[in-house]
Amino acid sequence: MNRSEYEVIKSESLQYLKKANILLTKEEILTFEVADFGLGKIRELGLQLVTYVNTDRYCAKELILLPNQTCPEHLHPPVNNSPGKEETFRCRQGTVYLYITGPKTDTIHAEIPVGYEEYLTVWHQITLHPGEQYTIPPNTLHWFQAGKEGAIVSEFSSTSTDENDIFTDPRINRIPLITE
Repeated sequence: MNRSEYEVIKSESLQYLKKANILLTKEEILTFEVADFGLGKIRELGLQLVTYVNTDRYCAKELILLPNQTCPEHLHPPVNNSPGKEETFRCRQGTVYLYITGPKTDTIHAEIPVGYEEYLTVWHQITLHPGEQYTIPPNTLHWFQAGKEGAIVSEFSSTSTDENDIFTDPRINRIPLITE
């Protein structure tokens, strides 16, 4: 992703936050993250994030998804003495389709990016609308996608160590791109 693409995605994402009346500080705007996971398909496979706090005890983030944007399948493995990140997703705006380990949902609502189905292995759908939340246990495979209107999800979790996440797509490179 080049700088120009980054700025467009950041601007669109900030508009989603503004529409939801979620205000950011100047520092949060400066450290706004656009993650394309090294795949070069940000509108299909990517995620935008604002990290409010991430300490050795807990983490709080805002996740912004453009229409039908998918965060690839991954898990948060045990790290040192931790069982892995436990996270609660609370939908603030839009619809989020979350897929986790469990019985396969007969009819899913996600629109799988062309050629990407081979990298998805969990198909139990949890649908989140504004005000609804779901807690994902540590070390659990999951992926998620926004509905057609995009989505904002507040994430509350134990410490986030994104560099330790394990993705089912071996091509993924989890290097954050931050503007400044």
